[in-house]
Parts: sequence; structure tokens; C-alpha cells
Amino acid sequence: MKFSEQWLREWVNPALGSEALGHQITMAGLEVDAIEPVAGAFTSVIVAEITEAVQHPDADKLRVCTVDAGNGNTLQIVCGAPNARAGLKTPLAVVGAVLPGDFAIKAAKLRGVESQGMLCAASELGLSEEKDGILELPADAPLGTDLRDYLKLDDVSIEIGLTPNRSDCLGLAGIAREVGLLNDLPVCAPPENVQAITTDEAVTVELRAKERCPRYLCRVIDGVDLSQPSPLWMQEKLRRCGLRSIDAAVDITNYLLLEFGQPMHAFDLDKIKGGIIVREASAKESFTLLNDQEITLGEGNLVIADHEGPLAFAGIMGGAESAVGQGTTRLLLEAAFFAPEPLSGQARSFGLHTDSSHRFERGVDFCLQRRAMERATELLLEIVGGAAGPITEAVAEEALPAPAPIHLRAARIERLLGVVIDDETVERILRGVGLEVTAVDGGWECAVPSWRFDLRIEADLLEELARVYGYNNLPVTRIRADVVLPSIPEEKIRLKQLRRALVARDYYEAICYSFVDADIQKQLDPTIDPVVLNNPISPEHAVMRSSLLAGLLRSAQHNVKRQQPRVRLFETGLRFVTGPEGLSQRPGLAMLITGSLAAEGWAEPARNVDFYDLKGDVEALLALTGDPGSFHFETGERSALHPGQTAWLKRGDSTVGFIGALHPTLQKDLDFDLPVMVAELDLELLSAAVIPAFAPVSRYPALRRDVAVVVDKSVTAGELLANVRDNAGVYLQDLRLFDVYEGKGIDPARKSVALGLTFQDHSRTLDDNEVNKCIQQVIDSLKENYQAELRG
Repeated sequence: MKFSEQWLREWVNPALGSEALGHQITMAGLEVDAIEPVAGAFTSVIVAEITEAVQHPDADKLRVCTVDAGNGNTLQIVCGAPNARAGLKTPLAVVGAVLPGDFAIKAAKLRGVESQGMLCAASELGLSEEKDGILELPADAPLGTDLRDYLKLDDVSIEIGLTPNRSDCLGLAGIAREVGLLNDLPVCAPPENVQAITTDEAVTVELRAKERCPRYLCRVIDGVDLSQPSPLWMQEKLRRCGLRSIDAAVDITNYLLLEFGQPMHAFDLDKIKGGIIVREASAKESFTLLNDQEITLGEGNLVIADHEGPLAFAGIMGGAESAVGQGTTRLLLEAAFFAPEPLSGQARSFGLHTDSSHRFERGVDFCLQRRAMERATELLLEIVGGAAGPITEAVAEEALPAPAPIHLRAARIERLLGVVIDDETVERILRGVGLEVTAVDGGWECAVPSWRFDLRIEADLLEELARVYGYNNLPVTRIRADVVLPSIPEEKIRLKQLRRALVARDYYEAICYSFVDADIQKQLDPTIDPVVLNNPISPEHAVMRSSLLAGLLRSAQHNVKRQQPRVRLFETGLRFVTGPEGLSQRPGLAMLITGSLAAEGWAEPARNVDFYDLKGDVEALLALTGDPGSFHFETGERSALHPGQTAWLKRGDSTVGFIGALHPTLQKDLDFDLPVMVAELDLELLSAAVIPAFAPVSRYPALRRDVAVVVDKSVTAGELLANVRDNAGVYLQDLRLFDVYEGKGIDPARKSVALGLTFQDHSRTLDDNEVNKCIQQVIDSLKENYQAELRG
């Protein structure tokens, strides 16, 4: 919400400067985002009148203007504005004036003709960004008056970032109510003037969707003259609130939007067939909005219609066919209350967000419509003339909000706020908020005003007391509570441990959206139908992720495109997977590496990461469980991964996750020049740990035997190691694979695998015969199961 400080001070005028006022509003919970001047810094700019404008003798686009500066003297000004004409009053920067940007005005010659100043456009004074000629001032603007004084430009625009619960402050009336309460000052609202009815013409209203629109008012204004512009004071107030002037009808409805927070709309009455019907749209009913966007509505949408079709998307935007134009002479003015919950999300589903939908979705005062109608009528009759008809009101009282009274206990104030507030102050604050307060035994009974949709329970009233009383005035006390620290089971690895282990291995944690691009999601999991969002924040965030890699790949892509030679990322979070039992949320851990293995340095040769680098990082996580032997890798295939560099990680019969290199096709599609290694693990299956147990160190020496066997290339090292463990006997303490060789001296279809076996007993020294017997058992088993041959 953006508003003019001067406009606010018309309602309530505290003895505070702009900065102090902004601070006070912020501390009351309405955070001020910006305080900006409404005009650029300039001096010596006055109101002047062009008395004559003739063509420049040597330039087609320039005019030589004779200007009355109001001091009895006339000046000659050369001007290139297309709207420079005799009789126009406009700003004049005299010689010696300084415009925004420290632009000094000097006497000059333009194409040989002397110019004694400059006629100014709004953009040149910092009033607007539009460049459509010099600024046109009203005919009654006093000549020679300083423009800053005439337009009251020593003003600032204050922008506040409202939380969704404070819809009551989406109008100047609500902000003034807050400032008046904070400073204990009365609020001077515009008088409520009921307008005289001078025509009997009226339009019927039928409510067919009472639950969604419990109140609808309309009034005919006949004989308006929309060629009359909005007065300058209204245009300036709109501009300082971030809206531009369009025509009197639109400007007045926008003015009421800003003044009271009540959205209104004006139809061209001659384009309405029959009466007004507030109803739900028919299936596939389409019409064109004011912004020329054609939309197709469904049964869940609400429309304002006549007897032939829709006129407006209710609470969001009017239709183009019933729009007011320069030829309009008869208006139908509407004001309504729409229930917030059914309207929520309607605009976003069509890619829209309007000032009206922003307010109706959060809640508009449901008792405000008649007052807003009278105020708008008063302004219309004053500016564009016409005759006002009677107000037609359709209301379903039973469907209007009926907030229940809230009981506030006096004892709760001290207990929850930590301060004793006297009864008189409590009642003053609550009444200032708008509540009807009745003292009862031990507290107060409070009736909620129609404009506060966020006050529903006792805690809401305590929050109001705290912010108005002043958070700075609440005492600082130590929190005391009997806290029982939760036990941390050792049978489970904490997420913090996994994160620390990865950070220690030079990974960076990424936090990505749970919403991802549908295309990359399809490439990663083509067999899964992801959950599609009804209202995605962008096309790149259209579906719920079933894999954490979708976000990590985008993050890595972003870093690589910014010349990062080494990317190591991980993320933990939920994956959203649909299955026979519906949607499930599975916690997962994803890892990605690409580029250089280590940072550039002299100590080791540079090389890029490969499959085994990532496998080593995964094994470091498995070691945290205290039971790495329960895990094993199996060769496998997965969409989006390289068919020859993919493995499944299993724990018993359960699949913990996968690891592999990105498929070359997908790597190319994502613009990665170097191979990308990825892994994704199920946290629930990974986190089960074994409680550490002490084992004494043997006092007896260990014996090591190395065995090199030649086996078929299809035999995996994991199979060999498992077979050796099963057959080496109880004295085997350690088993290492320390060499794999293919090449000269070896059958091209086979490979040499070298294993190191360490034997040890805790009660005695083993002799060679016992160890040799164990080694022979291993060799015999490998020969029998894998046709292994000892390598000489």
C-alpha cells in the first residue's frame, strides 16, 4: 500500500516528521518499505501562461512561445512540445532555475531564436516517467505562483508492506485509524453526505450466489460528461499513490479504492441488457476483460452478468464490452462485498493480480459499500455532473460474516505480555482498534468490527494490545520453563551428521524449490506422473519434484555458466512420489559433483571427477552408520544416467538409492561440457545405525597374504569380496582390493584382481599353516564359483 503523507494528514495530523511517522507505523506492525519524495528537487519553477505560439522559422518541430510569467513581463521561450498552444497554463523554469539532476536553466539560442527559460514536462520535474508534452495546469492556476507551493510538492509517498491479515489498512481510512490510535488523536474522515435522488431510473439486482456475494449495490448516474478531466488534486493524489489518471469515472473508483479500501466499478449503462445477475459462470463461458485478455471461465468462477452474458469477472476485473468510454453518458456504479475464501486464487488461476482482487481476497469491510457508493456519487456529480438514481441493494444477511465476540481475560495480559496494563488503557486501545468493549467479571467482552477479519481469538487481542502499547515498552524478562531434553537415539544417524560429513568433504549445501521444471522432471523420472501445480509461480516451477536432482542440476547449471570450474553440491529434502497408495513424501539426500576433483594447486595433478570419486563420498556416509558392511552396490540402469556407469545401493533387500554419471544426451541438453556425477539416497533407509561397541586391541601379531586371481571381466569386485569373506574363516580381520589389471599378459576377456587378506586372533599367535589353510579355502571357492586362476 502506497499513500501520500499529505493526504494522510488530512485525516489525522500527528506532531511527527516523516521519518518519525514511518518509524512509528513500522513499530506498530505496518512495516514501511520506502519513503520517497513525490517530485524531483527543483527550484524557480513557476506557473506561467502561453499567450502566443508560432512556428519556429528554421525548425518544423519547434514553436516560439510568448509566455506570461505573472510579473507583468512576457518571455520568449522556444519549445518542442506538441501540446504547446496559446491559452495553456504550464510550468516555467526561469533563467537560473535548477531542475532534477542539477540541470541549470540558462538563456540560449535555439536555431537562431533566443529562449529565456524552459517550459517543463512532468518527467522533467520528476513528477512522472511519461514524456507526452509539457505539463498542462488548470485554467485557474494563479500566474507567477511557485509550482512547488501550488501543487504542494513538499510531500513524500510512504509505502508499507502489509501482511495478508491486515487488509483493513489497504485504504487510507485504515492507516489513519492506526495513526490516530497510536497518537491518541481523532480521525477526521470525509463527511457522509447522502446524495439527492434526481432520477427514478434503477437497475434490478439478482443474487444467485449469495454465499459468495452476500451484498451488491448499484446506482444509475445519468447525463455524465466524461470529457471533463479529473481535477488536478485528484490526479496528484492518485499519482502519489502509484496510480495514473485515466478518466473521471475510473479515477473516482480508484480514488475510493485508495481512500476506503473499497473496490468499485463503473459500467456503461447503455451496454447492459436487462438487470444485474450475480452468478457462477457456466462451463466454458468466455468473455474479454478490460486488458483485452480473453478468458474461458468455469463453474467455480463468479461473474457479474446481465441477461445476455457476463459483464465482469467478479471482484477481479471488468469486461471490455461494458467498459466506460469517452462517449459514455450513463453510468451504472457498483459496490459489492465478496466472501474472501471462495475468491482466493481465482485471479492467479488466470495469471491476473489486480488491486480489487488483492483486497477482496483478504477481506473488505462488509458494511462499507453504501458509504462508498454515496462518496463516489458525490465526487461524480461534482466533477462530471449528471443525475443520481436510487441505490439498489441486494443483500443476504444470513451469508454476511458474523464474527463471534471475543472474551479477553485481564489475567492473561500480564501472563503473556509480561506487563500490567491498567484497565483504562486496555479499554482505550481496544476501542481505538474499533472493538465494542463491555467490561465483565475478570475481563472484557469485545465485539469485532466489520473491517477486522484477523481478530478471532483472545490471542489476537493480546497482539493488538502489545503492538499499540509498544513492543519497546514491554519489559525484557528471562523465559523460565521446565524443559526436558529429548534423548538422541544412537540407532539413528542425525541429519546434522550427514550434512557435516559432506561439508567436511568440500560440498556446499543447496536449498532448491520443491517445485521444478516439468521437462527436466520428465527426463529424470519418465515413469512417474508428478503432481502438477494449479497456480505455478513460473513455468520453471510447474510440478512437485519426485527427485531432488531436478533442483541440483539447475543449480549446477547456474554455477557452471558463471565459470565455476568445480561444483560440489548436496541437498536434503522431501520428494513427492505418486503411487498405488496415493501421494507420499519421502525424505532424501542428493549429491552432485562436476568439474575438477580438487581446487587448483601444485601438490597434485589436475583431473576431473569420475564415478569412483562420488562413490567414495557415498561410502564415507555409509561409514557413519557403523555398519558399512550391510550395504552393497549392484550394477544397474536408470533413466537419465549413463548405462555403463550406474549402480544401485542396497541394504539387504531394500534399495537405498542410486549413483551414476549423467547420461551424455541429458548432459548435452543441459549444456554441461564435463561429465556430471549424481547420487540420490533414501534418508529413512540410510539413517539406521549400529550402536558402537568396544573391542579390545589384539596383543598378537597379524599375518597378511596377498592373492591375485584372473577372472572374467563380467565378475564384479563386490562378488569376489563377498565370496572371500564367506570362505576365509573367523580369523579374517581385514580385506582390501588393491589392484585391478587388464592388458598385456592377460586374456582380453579377463582381468586380474589383487586382494590383500589380513588374519589375526585375539587369544594367540596364528601360525603359517592355519593361515595357508584359510587362503586355500578362498582359492578353491573362487575357482569353483568364478573359474578363477591364480596369477603367476
